[in-house]
This record gives sequence, structure tokens and C-alpha cells, in this order.
Amino acid sequence: MNFNNIFNKTQLRNLKVSAWILAARPKTLPAAITPVIVGTSVAIYYGKFNFYPSLIALLCSLLFQIGANFVNDLFDYYHGTDKKDRIGPQRAVASGLISPDEMKKGIIIVFSISFLLGLYLVYVGGLLILLIGILAIATSIAYTAGPFPLAYHALGDIAVFIFFGLVGTIGTYYVNAQEISELSFWASIPVGALITNILVVNNYRDIEEDKLSGKKTLAVLLGVKFTRVQYISLLIISYLLLLIIYFEFKKDFFVFLPFLSLPLTIKLVKMIFTYKGKELNKTLELTAKLSIFYGILLAAGLLL
Repeated sequence: MNFNNIFNKTQLRNLKVSAWILAARPKTLPAAITPVIVGTSVAIYYGKFNFYPSLIALLCSLLFQIGANFVNDLFDYYHGTDKKDRIGPQRAVASGLISPDEMKKGIIIVFSISFLLGLYLVYVGGLLILLIGILAIATSIAYTAGPFPLAYHALGDIAVFIFFGLVGTIGTYYVNAQEISELSFWASIPVGALITNILVVNNYRDIEEDKLSGKKTLAVLLGVKFTRVQYISLLIISYLLLLIIYFEFKKDFFVFLPFLSLPLTIKLVKMIFTYKGKELNKTLELTAKLSIFYGILLAAGLLL
């Protein structure tokens, strides 16, 4: 038995697994989890919670996010946006860890699994869920691929807010309750705002690189000052929306539990004004953590 060959094969396999984990971008996955947590909490609040639809919604949301990250990794490489010396985290295709053909297969597999799982949600929620699922997959791909990639035409922020905020939260509630509630709508806005801020930091960090590659994000088009104001405005909206939820739906001070995340929010505001370049990778990570921390606190506030 050739132990060196076995050891080398094991090393290569582990490297490949690590490369796929890198491409999935685990630090961005709170964007997929938060809307499901909040949407499910609204369902529980109204006594309409169903375990399996919530679970499948979570799995589909995670797969959509991973699939979008794979597409982004591949097509940013094709567009020349991602280079080996980029400021942001290492990218799997650009660094040669995963070949373009391998990534294409990965994209097909991830979206195929998400579609098959989503058929259960179609069974539960009807044809509306099928339409939403198809649009979600199409948008995940069109974000950086196709003749009019959204991220390259300053539409990424809107797409993220709609699908990870409104659609993710309201859709989760819908597959539980087979109806849409006003509370699920209002609760979706802070979720969308905080998740959009993950993209805002990403684009803020990459302004100079994106300019050189011709990627027209909002940050590129409107500049550093606008991007800082955008980031802070989305934070403010997230906390102000709690007042609507309090006065219109649940007149209980537990609704204000998300204010426990304010210390992290203040820290992030300081970082967005002082950090530059690779330092903003930490800001990006903490912004993602804020979104899920806020989401958990909002869910708890609705249920207590």
C-alpha cells in the first residue's frame, strides 16, 4: 500500500473541500438565515407556524445564497473584476482553486437541489411560490451573469433588499400561513436594510477596483460620501421600523430588544468612517453578524 499516494490524495481532497467552502462564502450566509428566522417568528406570533415549510425555506434560502456566491465567483472572474491581488477575500476561481468548468457544475448542482426542495414549498404554498422560486434563481444568476448583470449596473442593492428582505421574510411567513400579513411586511424592511448593508460595505471597499474593471455599483457612481450616508441611513431605518411594529402590532417593550445590538452598530459606523482597504473585510464580517443578531433579537421580541 502506497501511503504517500493516499496522503497526497487526502490532502488534495481536503484542499478542494476548503476551496468550495471558500466559494460558498460562509460569512455572508447570515443574509440567507435572517429573513427565515424573522418570517418564522411572525408565523409563530400568529399561531400559524409549520416546522417543515420553515425548514425547507431555510435550506432553499441558504442554497440560493450559495448559488449566487458561486455565480458571482465565476462571472466576476470572467469580467476581470476578481484578481489574485484583490483587496477583498480570496476568490476560488480567480485564484485557481476551482476551475471555471467545476464552478459551472457546482452552480447547476446547487440550484437544482434548491429547485427540487422548493417543489415541497410549491405543494404547500401553490403556484405563487413556484413563480417566486424561479425569480429568485433567475435573479441570483442575473446578479453577475447574463447580458445585463445587475451588480454591474447599480441594481445590486435593490435586488438584495427585495429578495433577502421582502421576499425572504414575507415568503417564509407565507409558506407557513398561506397568507401575507402586514407584520411580515414591516418586519421584512429592517431585515432587508441590514442585509443590503453587507453589499454596501463590499462595494465601498471595492470602489477603486470596480472603477478599473468597469463595474458600475452605486458606490462607484455616487462616491464615498454617498455610500457612507447610505450605510448609516439603512441602519437608522432598521431601528426606526421598530416603532411601527410597536404601535401597530405588538405594544410590548420586548419589540425593542434589537436595540441591544446598538453597541455593535455604533462600532460599525466608526469603522465605515475610519477603515480602508482590507480593513473593511472585518467591517463586512461584522455587518453580516449584525444582521443575524438583530434578526434573532427581533424574533425574540415578537415571541416574548
